[in-house]
Amino acid sequence: MSSSIGSSATLLAVISPRPGTGAVRPLPAAWVLARVSGPSMSPTVRSGDRLLVRRLRPGRVAVGDVVLARFPARPDLLVVKRVHRLLDGDAVDVRGDNPLVTDDSRAYGPAVAVGRVVARLRPRPGRLGPAPAG
Repeated sequence: MSSSIGSSATLLAVISPRPGTGAVRPLPAAWVLARVSGPSMSPTVRSGDRLLVRRLRPGRVAVGDVVLARFPARPDLLVVKRVHRLLDGDAVDVRGDNPLVTDDSRAYGPAVAVGRVVARLRPRPGRLGPAPAG
């Protein structure tokens, strides 16, 4: 099932969790295409960008990676964020590159990275760069 969420840097197509569970589900396939909505990762990723994402196994993430993540506190919300800090277990602290938008771990707590953004496909194809200075 799919639903739409209008929060900053969430994907337009969000995979719904199993009813009645707070569990964070993995991506449905090894590779997925994602379309970004919102400004929280600007200037690295902008609203409307199409991203190629590879599913992650737990524990396979590094600080600085741009990931798709879910928050156990909000399992319906799938976001594009940068890993800010590794926490205990599979948990990560994620932040957006835009300092004016805080719909990330500061608002929802620890996240679980479910996919790593490999490249932007449209409209400006290429790999994503490091976090902006500042």
